[in-house]
Amino acid sequence: MFGYKILGFGGKSAIPPYGIEYLIVGGGGGGGDTDGSSAGGGGAGAGGLRTNLGGTTIPFSVGTTYTQTVGGGGASAATGSANGGNSSIAGTGMTTITSAGGGAGGSYTAGSGKNVGQDGGSGGGGTWTFAGGSGNTPSVSPSQGNNGGTGNPASGAGGSQVGAGGGGAGAVGGNREDGTGNPKAPGAGGNGSSNAITGSAVTYAGGGGAGGGHGSNSGAAGGSGGGGAGANSNGTGTAGTANLGGGGGGSGGAPPDPADTDGGAGGSGVVILKILASNYTGTVSGSPTVTNSGDYKIVKYTGTGNYTA
Repeated sequence: MFGYKILGFGGKSAIPPYGIEYLIVGGGGGGGDTDGSSAGGGGAGAGGLRTNLGGTTIPFSVGTTYTQTVGGGGASAATGSANGGNSSIAGTGMTTITSAGGGAGGSYTAGSGKNVGQDGGSGGGGTWTFAGGSGNTPSVSPSQGNNGGTGNPASGAGGSQVGAGGGGAGAVGGNREDGTGNPKAPGAGGNGSSNAITGSAVTYAGGGGAGGGHGSNSGAAGGSGGGGAGANSNGTGTAGTANLGGGGGGSGGAPPDPADTDGGAGGSGVVILKILASNYTGTVSGSPTVTNSGDYKIVKYTGTGNYTA
């Protein structure tokens, strides 16, 4: 009667939001640098990894534009290597979800607190005689990453001049330790974490391995999921893998003392959205890669961009 709709006088109900799943990985930290020293640099921490795949979706409101920010990898420098950049999803009406960049590896002779591994999504490994950084910084639940290994010597043990590995999303970084109480071996990077948001399992966010130095000529392996390997003596650390958020490998030091050897740069992060194809609008910026996986569209951002729901 009178043409009224059940919700009011000619009114129209709002279109409800729809749920999405996500994977957010921060940029990996830069591997520790060696400046005029025989000590190898610490491996860098991986970027933090956060996901709700298989859990509770987050609502995207129709007509709202959401910004996906992708963090870059940290650089390696004699003055102290840099943490990776943060990655995030943000939009009006939602609490921004951020994965922190990975902590830089300890840089020998860097000073100003940069000899230790730096805190981050996963912590960087300490260089020779210095502690590792804390992962899951800032703290979120579930944890976004793990601690870096320590370059401090084992109790009563002597000294090969090597450092520790960076933490990964799935495991802590390896200590400066060969498993027998003698710190002869550089620490390996912590392994990353597998995620199948794209429809196929991919391992992300592996930590960087520490570099070799006096008494140990070989660098340590990076963690699965893009962690860069530590350098052999007098060499440059391997970069973390781009768009996996891997930490950079530590630099290699050894006599005769090099003027400067660099660690590897961290790998950039990634943001991936999983959206029901029936809800997908196709209104995007930043040139994401869009693929199909069953009933879903997978929207992968390797650089910062937008999606309008």
